[in-house]
Amino acid sequence: MLTPLKRFFGSRRLRRVLLFVGVGAATGLLAVAYSFALEVGSRLIQGGLLGLHEPTASSMATLARPWLLPVITTLVGAFTGVLVGKFLPEAQASGTDGTDAMIRAFHQGQGRIPPRAAALRTATSVLTIASGGSAGKEGPVAFLGAGFGSWLAGKFGLTDRDRRVLLLAGAAGGLGAIFRSPLGGAMTAVEVLYSEDFEGEALLPCIVSSVTAYLVCTFFYGTQPILHIPDPRPATLREIPFYLLLAAACAGSAWLYVRGFFFIKYKVFRPLGKRFGLAAATAAGGLAMGLVGMAFPDVTGSSHASLELAVLGQIPAMTLAALLLGKIVATSLTIGSGFSGGMFAPGLFVGAMTGGLAGKLLAFWRADLAPSQGAFVLVGMSAFFACAANAPLGPLIMVCEISQGYALLAPLMLCTAVALLLSGRFCLYENQLRGKVNSPAHRGEAAEAALRQLRVADAYTPGRVAVLEEGTTLGALPDIIAGTENITFPVRGEGGRITGLVTLADVRRVLFESALYPLVVARDLARPAALLTPGQDLHEALLLFVEAGVHQLPVVDPADRDVILGALTLRDLQNAQRDRQPTGG
Repeated sequence: MLTPLKRFFGSRRLRRVLLFVGVGAATGLLAVAYSFALEVGSRLIQGGLLGLHEPTASSMATLARPWLLPVITTLVGAFTGVLVGKFLPEAQASGTDGTDAMIRAFHQGQGRIPPRAAALRTATSVLTIASGGSAGKEGPVAFLGAGFGSWLAGKFGLTDRDRRVLLLAGAAGGLGAIFRSPLGGAMTAVEVLYSEDFEGEALLPCIVSSVTAYLVCTFFYGTQPILHIPDPRPATLREIPFYLLLAAACAGSAWLYVRGFFFIKYKVFRPLGKRFGLAAATAAGGLAMGLVGMAFPDVTGSSHASLELAVLGQIPAMTLAALLLGKIVATSLTIGSGFSGGMFAPGLFVGAMTGGLAGKLLAFWRADLAPSQGAFVLVGMSAFFACAANAPLGPLIMVCEISQGYALLAPLMLCTAVALLLSGRFCLYENQLRGKVNSPAHRGEAAEAALRQLRVADAYTPGRVAVLEEGTTLGALPDIIAGTENITFPVRGEGGRITGLVTLADVRRVLFESALYPLVVARDLARPAALLTPGQDLHEALLLFVEAGVHQLPVVDPADRDVILGALTLRDLQNAQRDRQPTGG
């Protein structure tokens, strides 16, 4: 007999855990390689060719050769458009960014991501950000991790359901590694799929993968938080009105971010791409982005230095407003025209500038009561992206983890909840659905739920059912069958008990063997009795149909199972399911 330990190590559960750990480890290494490539590319292009000087407390960012920025971004845009148009034309319809493409693959693509799609999106995103395009690296890395999970599921021959879980585990690993946020990455991956639901089945796999990827990444980059907030402290009661005003500001800026992006994407670059081709659209987007960046270098690339200064309260109010609007325009031009990159990190930046600007204005009004500038910046990041992506928990936890500002948890929760209540029904991710019931990934579960809510009594046809005696000969069956519309016939034995079922298919197999007419009786043709009662749910009935291998089953009185009340056909069941099944949207 196996001991519990031996049983565990030989179990399916252990194999699944090892898969999740493997996905996380691989995604962590991919995130490290991506970050290294991006650092090298940024150093060569932004630091070398463009001569970018990061902003400081006393000066904004500057470029030694600003005229070169639109040249580089235009060339990168044209190159990206040619590559995507030739090798990945379906990417144009896959959604907002890599995260949205992952969502689409989960819902619409059975969890499948072609390896070339992951590789091409990742490579072109490095060029996008390194050249000064306004985009985030979390979208490409999440998509790359999701692609690895999907590929691994294919190698092991896993089901579509397991492939989707590994896809989410890979995406969670990418987010957890890039943001050094193991729990936030896991929560975001399972939450961003739906506006009013989350993928609970994948939460533990995502946590395992995200933690593993985080540990791999910290081995190379250390455990220091991405943002440092000076002296974080819990919120006091008198500060709550200020946080409520911040929530309203975040809801408004999130609306502007999402609507502005979709306007530029669908009203400007989509018609341009249809008329002149994708390469022309991305080149035009690169040129426009380069011109914006030439005038305002602080919005190029990841803009991380400006984010750190905002947390420290070292950026004036007018500059914060300019950064807020400039980042929205720059990101919309970059991603909206067809460049590869993420919208998550730029969204956090816009949320930070919203919080910083609100903090400056409120401090000017009542400096003795307003929270610290750093607190407003961090809370603004969470509340903003919760509105933009309909994902309150993931960004909230992520902001705590990237800053280690856990003292701000209460205002983070309050501001995020209020901002969501104030925001309208808009979302940055085009492929996000309302809930599981709307997802093709859960269509079978929705059908099962609908069947469980219905009873046999709701669908069966009451009335007389033709019954065969066990001794009825094969020769007598054609006349009996011709006089009824039934396709399954109960067989009654001694004492009036139902002992089996005979179907038309059973009779057809021997119907033309006339020599058997007097020799074969109903008892010889009968299969085991499968009977339904009015109180059973239709899911149980469906399982019994499959087990019995018939298309019609008798419905009997539960008090006396030899009394037949009517019959239920498989078509009756399907019609009842169709009438009850909710429509997607």
